[in-house]
Amino acid sequence: MRDVEIGERVLLLNHVCQPANTPYRATHAIFVQEGAETVYDRVGEIPEVMKNRRCRSAPSTPTHDDRRGPRGTRAGRALIMRLLANPDVAYIHAHNAKRGCYSGRIERA
Repeated sequence: MRDVEIGERVLLLNHVCQPANTPYRATHAIFVQEGAETVYDRVGEIPEVMKNRRCRSAPSTPTHDDRRGPRGTRAGRALIMRLLANPDVAYIHAHNAKRGCYSGRIERA
């Protein structure tokens, strides 16, 4: 997971990031580098692209697919760890304020 350089080709795709049949069901446009073949699936590591971006929101989602969590906050390890410390939170959706919107889903290790 990384920013692409100016001139690199990207594909604009629709991604279902929240498939639950609730009012919070969501799809977002995502950019994928043309020719990308691997999925970012590191455990215990936050991608550089998520560490310093201004988040529009970081809603955390318990198992029943409700949403809660901070809005308009700076992403980073401390925020992610604080949200995941709550045993009711199953995963987090990170959304950027700039350079795209949906950044990724963060799950427990």
